[in-house]
Amino acid sequence: MGSNLNRRNPDHWCEFHNNHGHKTADCSLLQGEVDHLLKQGYLTELFSEKDADGVLTPQNDALVISLLVHETNVKRVLIDPASSVNIILLRVLSEMQAKDKLVPKAHTLSGFDNSSVITKGEVTLTTFAEGVVKDTKFQVVEMEMAYNMILGRPWIHEMDVVPSTLHQVIKFPSLWGIREIRGDQQTSRSINSVVDSSMKNEEK
Repeated sequence: MGSNLNRRNPDHWCEFHNNHGHKTADCSLLQGEVDHLLKQGYLTELFSEKDADGVLTPQNDALVISLLVHETNVKRVLIDPASSVNIILLRVLSEMQAKDKLVPKAHTLSGFDNSSVITKGEVTLTTFAEGVVKDTKFQVVEMEMAYNMILGRPWIHEMDVVPSTLHQVIKFPSLWGIREIRGDQQTSRSINSVVDSSMKNEEK
């Protein structure tokens, strides 16, 4: 069933559907097609077997990177296409000495398990990725979390990032061609081992 024409945003255009309603970068059908093509071995000009060189196997690791944010090298940054927002811990914001940039504006964030957290506000910080600079809005939370930061769809789409957990890398366009940032599998695995251990302790 097609979407209601009256509800389509006339300011947004999708090249894939050749119609108004949403941005090309937000098109879930297009993203599904890209994922399918990657699994079928197409789009080899973007990813190849060479990209998997150095990747520890077998693996089912999350894609965790380090990124320069507000002139600070932030480790344990999760690339999460499933997240509709970018998230940063209040503790990390304080360590950056950027707490003065926090705008008190509470939001409720809900997880897949129906849990929720009230944010402390939002902050705009500059991210630097291989020469590509973006002012990025983050939701600020104060909670126990294995990651210092989560980069969700807003940053992924703004950067035109194509992430691959299989190849443990993100790729994105720049003025100098396609750039990439490799994932840190060791960090990802250490985080997952801590999470697994805590879950086992809770079950006892």
